[in-house]
Amino acid sequence: MPRARSKKQADWQTAAPHETGSGCLSLYSLSILAVFLITCLIAVLALNSPIRTSAASPNTQTDSTHISPIFTREVQHWADDITRWANASSLDPNLVAVILQIESCGNPSARSSAGAMGLFQVMPFHFQISENPYDPETNALRGLNYLARSLQAANGDARLALAGYNGGIGVIARYEWTWHAQTKRYVYYGAPIYADARNDATSSPMLDEWYQKYGAGLCRDASKRLGLNN
Repeated sequence: MPRARSKKQADWQTAAPHETGSGCLSLYSLSILAVFLITCLIAVLALNSPIRTSAASPNTQTDSTHISPIFTREVQHWADDITRWANASSLDPNLVAVILQIESCGNPSARSSAGAMGLFQVMPFHFQISENPYDPETNALRGLNYLARSLQAANGDARLALAGYNGGIGVIARYEWTWHAQTKRYVYYGAPIYADARNDATSSPMLDEWYQKYGAGLCRDASKRLGLNN
């Protein structure tokens, strides 16, 4: 869980050094210049406004009673819990399943090199001193609370909420080219996987690609931890 480009500005002279007169622009010239500057300002603002696209409908709150079959068997192991946790947090179970799939593949003992812990890879500072970060119920409570906050900050845009969950809520308001490579990769896989899950797909090419490139070892550890290899 958790560069501004510069343009060389042209030099403008309102009057040449040796010209006669007041040295100021005429009212006519000023009007033309004002219109030109306003037009340029509008164009710049339009070009620099973030384009926000979501993986699915912005409405990601649902009382769904199941998760998509596209998720791996390690995630399916938690299907009933995922649905219960999601409904308690007013989240789409499939969005919760995407997070769990990518973060730990269902391994409640997972720990990252950065110190993130448990099913939803929650950072230590999100827990109270008396809490066990590896307890699935506690981990889900803290992780999904952060996901719900990310979704709220993203105005219901699941794609941006995924970015916020991985890179910190602050990245949601930033331009995507400023995101860390890990966050870009997280969204690259997470958004289409979520779209496939919501669209009742029976398979997900992006989930398959994620598994081959990044998830095989993660899911192997989860399968062993859950006793699914027997």
